[in-house]
Amino acid sequence: MKKYPYFPKELSWLAFNERVIQEAQDADNPVIDRVHFLGIFSNNQDEFFKVRVADVRRKVLIEQIAGTAKESKQLLRDINKGISRLSEQFDIAFLSILKELKKRRIHFLIPADLSAKQGDWVRRHFREQVLPRIVPILITPEIDLSRVLQDGANYLVVEIRKGEQVNFALLEVPDTSSRFLRLPNDEKNRHRYFMIIDEAIRYCLDLVLADFFDYDHLDAWSMKFSRDAEYVLDDDIDRSLVEKMSIGLKQRLQANPVRLTFDREMPAEMLDMLKSKFGFSKGDSIIPGGRYRNFRDFIGFTNPGEKYLADQPLPPLSIRKFDRASNAFQALDQGDILLYYPYHKFNYFVELLRQAAFDPKVISIKINIYRVAKDSRVLESLMDAARNGKQVTVNVELKARFDEKQNLDLSEKLSEAGIKVMLGIPGLKVHSKLCLINRASAEGEKLYAHIGTGNFNEKTAEIYTDFSLFTSHPEICNEVRNVFNFIEYSFKHYDFKYLQVSPLNNRSKIRSLINREITAAKAGRQAAITLKLNNLVDESIVKLLYQASQAGVKIRMIVRGMCSLKPGIEGLSENISIISIVDRFLEHPRCLVFHNGGNTEVYISSADWMTRNLDYRLEVGLPILDPKLKKQVIDILEIQFTDRSKARVIDAEQSNAYVKRGNKKKIRSQIAIYHYLKKFE
Repeated sequence: MKKYPYFPKELSWLAFNERVIQEAQDADNPVIDRVHFLGIFSNNQDEFFKVRVADVRRKVLIEQIAGTAKESKQLLRDINKGISRLSEQFDIAFLSILKELKKRRIHFLIPADLSAKQGDWVRRHFREQVLPRIVPILITPEIDLSRVLQDGANYLVVEIRKGEQVNFALLEVPDTSSRFLRLPNDEKNRHRYFMIIDEAIRYCLDLVLADFFDYDHLDAWSMKFSRDAEYVLDDDIDRSLVEKMSIGLKQRLQANPVRLTFDREMPAEMLDMLKSKFGFSKGDSIIPGGRYRNFRDFIGFTNPGEKYLADQPLPPLSIRKFDRASNAFQALDQGDILLYYPYHKFNYFVELLRQAAFDPKVISIKINIYRVAKDSRVLESLMDAARNGKQVTVNVELKARFDEKQNLDLSEKLSEAGIKVMLGIPGLKVHSKLCLINRASAEGEKLYAHIGTGNFNEKTAEIYTDFSLFTSHPEICNEVRNVFNFIEYSFKHYDFKYLQVSPLNNRSKIRSLINREITAAKAGRQAAITLKLNNLVDESIVKLLYQASQAGVKIRMIVRGMCSLKPGIEGLSENISIISIVDRFLEHPRCLVFHNGGNTEVYISSADWMTRNLDYRLEVGLPILDPKLKKQVIDILEIQFTDRSKARVIDAEQSNAYVKRGNKKKIRSQIAIYHYLKKFE
């Protein structure tokens, strides 16, 4: 059987995060936004280690039993090399940003920079606000740091030196309202001073330890470790082998440390002690870095200066059909409505639920919840509807990674409000973005549906690009009802003509659409596919796209994150071109466009082209039927393909070169799309 080239998804993910750090390095970006990209990069790296690296480490351990661990070991080595390279880029970007902030009279101070007045202020603040939150952990021969320390927390390792004797202690940097202390301004009030809490702790080490230890010298260096996020094996691991493993080996796979990052100035003696305590060995992810850990907090650094130091919000756009109708249901009776966040107001969906909550004609509301915002108005409307006697059913996905506890608490809250809460389907994550409202009409019951690519989350709707389709199309709405029925009665059979539903028909539908273009190309007819995805890593689909390219199908893609397909290889993928766009908004929708002999078909979907999304999650996509809305989706994609500011070429090596501008206008597609959509207000 022919073996097709396949770029490892983990290394492709690192290439994506390199695009994020490129945004932090880009001097054309406002400096505060560059700071935020540092935080996004750091947050991404944390999740990468908790999930992706943890998975590779599990594979190495499992495959060692079968004697086939060479590939996974090499992949782990390649990951560590990539991480080291990105860490160096990060440190360079951070120093560059600090210099730029200083030019703008924004200063991040270390203890040596403090004036006597500032030092007194820091020590007073530390005693009152920080010290009560700190309890040192003494490092003794008996202590097991991997069990004692908080995963992902930021620590200072303190060296307590008395003569030749050295002891160590750990101080967890407390989780306060802000990681950044705003110091008093200078007399002219022209300069703004900040101190990261880590530095305040370093400055006040004596206040933490003085009364309890006899020492000549105190010093501290930062560190952080990450633990395996969850024990879930990828589907390509031999499950029969897993069943044969001993209980002891299974336990080794759970909650193991997967990364240690540390200040590269840390003394060798201290680093050796930490590696020994965590049980790290050669080949593990032990990564030197700069002075600070947990840069993810920089996502929340607010602009303390002039407006031009950060991108200003784009005023959200209105939708005429909603605004001119007497209510949301009347608007949908007139035809489908498509929103594109964050350009359009998410409040239109919130308003639909608010009206449904008290409309006497509304009988029931059903919705899938994956991730919601804090103090969500969506949830408030659902609870109001239940209080008004509506039949409200909410499917809450308890296995939404890193939101498990929040969703569990949410389930209890909704149940107490009289809402019927379902907890998904055993073995499947419910990732579809569906809402269905049943309303009485003169002709009987009428259904209204929402099918989207993003979560029902007010916060992410401001920073993620996503499509939301509102429709009262009878057949589509009935199929949405069948998806909810499938969640509740998954043993029954359901047919779907319009919807692409994972794991029922989505994979087969995608393959059928691609094969239709292959057939056209082989017959000498025009054939083309345009895709926009977050991730493309399913080997079966990648192989089929290679075959489509070989048949002569012209394929263009926008892939934000992981991409295992290698484009531009002669005789294999020379008909495939791929770009990736990283900018102020996170590109999140999945769109599929097929030429179909000139009768173009356009789909939006919640599903990425990953094995998990096609086979092990409940995902939903659908065709855009309205010709005007179909054209809008196509136009938006075409604008993105003209990007000469934030688009990178995804080549066979994923080297992240920017799309060459040549003599073309410097188009920033996310801004151009805003102006395009504004014409429809």
